[in-house]
Amino acid sequence: MELEVAAGGFGAMGSEARLDVLRILIRAGAAGLSVSEIQERSGIAPSTLAHHLKFLAAGNVVLQERQGRSTITRANFDHLRLLADYILCECCADAPQEVANDD
Repeated sequence: MELEVAAGGFGAMGSEARLDVLRILIRAGAAGLSVSEIQERSGIAPSTLAHHLKFLAAGNVVLQERQGRSTITRANFDHLRLLADYILCECCADAPQEVANDD
């Protein structure tokens, strides 16, 4: 994953409200939620929620699909896993190595 893509994903989650919405969608699983269901669970005003969903979609951390008159929003689990791998892939690479003591 390129730095720009990772920064976009992490940046999309860069507010308490957007992180809350993302956690709600993660809890909902693959089925996702309608915008009205997200609004009910988050308590965010509809116009403000639309703004936050736009940021999350632009960062590719959520996917939106039109179903009739509703829009279903889902966490983009594949992209979220890539972001987690990106940030953790070099975990402890520069940490001093433990020396085994064979006393």
